Amino acid sequence: MANPAAGSLEKSDAEWRAILSPEQFKIIREKGTETAGTGQYDKFSEEGIYTCAACNTPLYKSTTKFNSGCGWPAFFDAIPGAVSRHEDRKFGMTRIEITCTACGGHLGHVFKGEGFDTPNLRSPSIADERHCVNSVSLNFGKEEPPK
Repeated sequence: MANPAAGSLEKSDAEWRAILSPEQFKIIREKGTETAGTGQYDKFSEEGIYTCAACNTPLYKSTTKFNSGCGWPAFFDAIPGAVSRHEDRKFGMTRIEITCTACGGHLGHVFKGEGFDTPNLRSPSIADERHCVNSVSLNFGKEEPPK
């Protein structure tokens, strides 16, 4: 799966507002968080591909989704190169923010060492990771989207 080059999908706030709902803009562009347990993909379990709601880049395969009980969709790994990590020091703590590599849209955060027994075939050293993703940041399709 080829992903667009990092930053290749840059748009102005006005352009993003024209294509995203107000809730999507708040979460994806302003790094907000949806209320736990309210997202459409939290308990969703169909097979397919989760894509960025802003730019349609494939981010996660359903085979990497698991039920963490956290109130947001949880994945143990992303499609290679699709998700970028950044240090987030808001709210007096250090966390790892995850964004869509293609458009920079906020997805959520990665949490480590919580004791989940999740496989990570690409990197067993990070098997105990949870990508906690806002449903608003995602779309879902049964097949890989067209390139």
